[in-house]
Formats: sequence, structure tokens, C-alpha cells
Amino acid sequence: MNFLIEHYSVWKALHIIFVVSWFAGLFYMVRLFIYHTEANTRPEDEKRVLQDQFNIMQNRLWYIITTPAMIGTVLFGTLMLTANPALLKMPWMHIKLTFVAVLLVYHFICQGIMNRLKNGSSKWTSGHLRMWNEVATLLLVAIVFLVILKTSLGWLGGVIGFFGVGIALMMGIRLYKKLRKN
Repeated sequence: MNFLIEHYSVWKALHIIFVVSWFAGLFYMVRLFIYHTEANTRPEDEKRVLQDQFNIMQNRLWYIITTPAMIGTVLFGTLMLTANPALLKMPWMHIKLTFVAVLLVYHFICQGIMNRLKNGSSKWTSGHLRMWNEVATLLLVAIVFLVILKTSLGWLGGVIGFFGVGIALMMGIRLYKKLRKN
């Protein structure tokens, strides 16, 4: 146990590094899903080449970066909690762990999307995938605000503000598309 406590800062640094890598992988993965889906509108020979390439890119990103980063995040987070079990008595940590559980579900839903894209059975549109990509962003914002602000409810304001900006941006984009069509 002394070893865990003595190296708490190392576990924390590694946890942060793996969190950053995990989110980078998730953000890029869903972007690849969008491109993969949009390749369906191309001529058949071009579509096949693009989708084969996207399958390769997705597999490498998922199994070499994203999933190992998720495992590292959970491993080093667990080491931090083991070294400092008092964290588990704090209400903000319960909320954070709930967000992390949601993020894990998000991760495995992304894996399912990847597999369905690979076998051609995905029903996701590029528009739905663009919205899906924002779920990870919302989770990131919620977790960071929560960890930094801890016991205050300021994290909730940050998440609500982020949501508000996101909605305003989506409305602006839709208005721009309408104006451009006219």
C-alpha cells in the first residue's frame, strides 16, 4: 500500500495522459465513422476503396490507441482510488464515476458502430454520427468541470453553458444551410 501512496502523483499523471489519449481516439473514431458513412454516396468502386481504407484506419485506431487508452485510464484511476480511498466518500467522485460509466458505455457503443460499418449493416447517418460525436464532448466537459470544481455545483453550470452553446451552434448551422439553399 505504501508503494501506491508514494507513487500517487505518477498514477495521476498517467491517468491524465491516458484520458487525453482515450478522448482523442474517441473523437477521431467517430469522425472516421462519418467519413465511412459518407463514402456510401460515392460510385461503387470509389466507395469500396474508401470503406476498405476506413476499416483499416478504424481497426488500428481502436485496437492500438483508443481501447488501450481506455484500459490505461481505468487502471490508473483505480490505482489512484486504491491509494486514496477517501476519494470514494466524496459525492463529486460518485458523480464522476457515473460519468465514467456512461463514457464506458459510449466506448462500447462506438465499437458496435465500427463493427456494423465494417460489415455494412450500420443504420447511422452522418448527421446522427455528428450528434453522437458531441456526446463524448459533453462527457469530457462534465468530467473536467466536476474534477476541477469538486463540491461546488459550478460543474453543472459549465455543462449547461456548454449545452447552450452547442444548441446555438446547431441552430446557426441549420439556419446557414437554409439560407445557402435559398
